[in-house]
Amino acid sequence: MLDEFAGHVLVLSGSPGSGKTTTAERLAHLPGIAKVHLHSDDFWGYIKHGLIPPWLPESDAQNRMIAQIAASVAGQYALHHYFVTLDGVVRPWWLPAFAALGVPLHYVVLRTSVEEAVARCQARGGDSLTDPAVVADLHGQFADLGAFERHRVPVDGLDRDSTLTAVIAALKTGSYRLA
Repeated sequence: MLDEFAGHVLVLSGSPGSGKTTTAERLAHLPGIAKVHLHSDDFWGYIKHGLIPPWLPESDAQNRMIAQIAASVAGQYALHHYFVTLDGVVRPWWLPAFAALGVPLHYVVLRTSVEEAVARCQARGGDSLTDPAVVADLHGQFADLGAFERHRVPVDGLDRDSTLTAVIAALKTGSYRLA
């Protein structure tokens, strides 16, 4: 189904609650070529002492470091012909770290309403982000992507299957690939 994407990296982005992780995990389990799902939140989880919550302004240097590390890992898998999906709250300023890899790169931003994003985050519970103010703030950071607006895929009201189908269709158009 995605065999033509061996060696490619997909950065699957959007606000918390947009369906990134669920979609990335489902992409990774599709039959065909070897695939990897990198969950960007895990990279922050590796910091056991000194973590600055990534949504705080003072986390900028840490977040840029994480972007470099995540890009490096994704690039290594892609160089070994895996289709890599990295999911996370990845704003366009992360993309140069991935573009520098020299592998085909796609950027897809899942967009849902702020109400749906907050409801999804609160429904999952556990140790995931549930604070409506933080979710709404992060959602707002994707309201205007500027030159990257064409990389959004509206998923408001879509179920998991429909979101997966929309992401695959977006990839296959080639329109979400970065030069």
